[in-house]
Amino acid sequence: MGDRHSHTTTGAAHLNVYVQGQGFPILGLHGHPGSGRSLSVFTDHLSKRCRTFAPDLRGYGKSRFNGSFNMHDHVTDLEALLDRFEIEKCLVLGWSLGGILGMELALHLPERVSGLILVATAAKPRGSHPPITWQDNLYTGVAALLNYIKPSWQWNIETFGKRSLFRYLIQQHTPTAYNYIAQEAVPAYLQTSPAATRALYSAIQSGYNRVLDLEQIECPSLVLAGVQDRHITVDSSLETAQHIKSCQWQFYPNTAHLFPWEVPQQVLRDIDRWLEEHPQVISNQ
Repeated sequence: MGDRHSHTTTGAAHLNVYVQGQGFPILGLHGHPGSGRSLSVFTDHLSKRCRTFAPDLRGYGKSRFNGSFNMHDHVTDLEALLDRFEIEKCLVLGWSLGGILGMELALHLPERVSGLILVATAAKPRGSHPPITWQDNLYTGVAALLNYIKPSWQWNIETFGKRSLFRYLIQQHTPTAYNYIAQEAVPAYLQTSPAATRALYSAIQSGYNRVLDLEQIECPSLVLAGVQDRHITVDSSLETAQHIKSCQWQFYPNTAHLFPWEVPQQVLRDIDRWLEEHPQVISNQ
């Protein structure tokens, strides 16, 4: 066992991590672009009953990294993180790319993952995003900057937000959603390295697909999806849920890829209910 650990975590990056609360460990994994801070919608709530760990993945946030790497390097880093904090077992919550890494961890280290909460993600991610125009990018830049300066400004939401790429990321253009975008999405976007973007796109272009491996996952799992998600379609999330043995599935109408920021109370209620039905995922027993 010792040999395997020293072998697999060789070359691991030291990740910046945000730790909150006390109790059973929950590992929160962010999406792309993102950072550990992007998970505050989950960690602020879950840290009231558990100890949450939300790292900046390699090449994101404050986990700066020089040079190229691939998707599996993230798994190596996360195994080293579990060793560093002496976490024998944890519940993993992953959003988008973070969900893909959560499934990879459960396949690679099944004895260390007690359960999975998979948010807006899929083992074979498929998108339905229309072609992007220069105008989309312009409106998105303007909307993001104005929103950063004056969060949730209704005029900006109406004038730029609803015409920008945010219209594919969210369906409900609420002040709550734009507040999260201002405080967490824009700073995370600015701190995402080109190497991190390359690692993700090369994995997707090579046809990333773990659907047939999902039957190896034994731990209880919860899959959550936004019905209008254009980045990872609701159908690809459902396909993932159907291939995991012990899995519950929940979808949210009139929401998209950032649905935890659109309907946070509903999402947290559903997670709480699932935790009450599966107490073993946050228990050392």
